[in-house]
This record gives sequence, structure tokens and C-alpha cells, in this order.
Amino acid sequence: MKLYTVPLAPNPMRVTLYLAEREAMGCEIAIDRVIVNTLKGAHKQPEHLQRNPWGTLPVLELPSGRYITESLSIIDYLEAVISGPRLVPDEPEAMALARNLERVVEMRITYDLGWYVHFQKSPLGLPANPDRAAELAGRIQPGFDFVERHLAQGGPYLGGPNPGVADCTLAAFLQFMRYTDTDLLGDRPALRAWDSAYRARDHVRSLFLL
Repeated sequence: MKLYTVPLAPNPMRVTLYLAEREAMGCEIAIDRVIVNTLKGAHKQPEHLQRNPWGTLPVLELPSGRYITESLSIIDYLEAVISGPRLVPDEPEAMALARNLERVVEMRITYDLGWYVHFQKSPLGLPANPDRAAELAGRIQPGFDFVERHLAQGGPYLGGPNPGVADCTLAAFLQFMRYTDTDLLGDRPALRAWDSAYRARDHVRSLFLL
């Protein structure tokens, strides 16, 4: 398998963190990682568009020669084919709750947070739009409130005692937020404690370069 990716972009980072978590659990992962330089427009070149007509990253090339082009679908596939301990529980209710938590994080926080970054200070050079950035920053706050309450009731990770896919998703997008030199977390001690603790662990610390 080949994973086409780019450092620090949020959706590729989500998969990178997922792989780091599985490796830390003792899983052996045989994936070649290929960097696609988005700053030089390599993701819009014909070679990459043959893999993914949308020109986005990450992309996982399967042994069959087919491609998976969405980060969560890549994680689902790797959960199924990589043997060893997994991030998603096997028990149906726990599995559904873990997936629901990840979806809440993405739909209520990280989708808007990605656009907030581009309107605030786009790494791809998109035009700034302070009014739109402010609107999105406000829309994200209820999602952060949800995570704060959720962590206060359990923890130390979003799904409980062990990291899950929701942790990978939120951590990846908060790292993307740091590119703007802004902080939208507010007065949320549980969320801030989770953020610091998650990034400080040995097997992911080097991935957070900013």
C-alpha cells in the first residue's frame, strides 16, 4: 500500500496520528508514504488527479491498484486489514458511540475549523476573509462546549481510557488552527488539558512540528 500525504494538513494528519496510535499499540504497518507537495501544486497535477479527481489528500493506494480518497474511509479500511489492537471497539454499542463521537467532532468543530484557518491565514494562499473567519469561530464554540463536558465526565481521552479516532481528528485540526497563531479554545480546562497531554506523548510528539 501507498499513502499519498502532506505533513500537517489536517486530514492527512488525522491518518498520520491514527497510524502512530496503531504502531504504539504494537501493530506492524507496511505502508509506503509519499509526500505530495501541495505548496507547489503537485496535488493538482495530472499524476495525482488520476488517483483522486478532487485533488485532495490523503489518498491510499490499495494492493488492487484502486484508491481510497477520504481520510475516515482510509482509517476504516486500515482498521479492517491491519491485525492487532484497534482504535475502534468491537462491541456494537461501543463501536457506534465511538463513531458517533468522531462524527460530532468533525461536523460540529473540524469542518468549520478547516475553513476558519483558510479564511484567517490560508497555507494555500487563499484570500483572507476576517468576517467569515469570525462567523466560523463562533459556530465552533458549541462543539468545543460539547467536548469540554464530555471530557469532564470521563477521559483522559475523548472516548475514555484509550485514544480513539475522535482524538486523532480533533488533534489534527487543532494543530491546523495553530498555523493561524490564534486560539479558539477559550476557558475550557478539560479540553486544554487533553490537548496538551495528547500532543506530549512520545509516539506523537514529533508529529506536531509547530
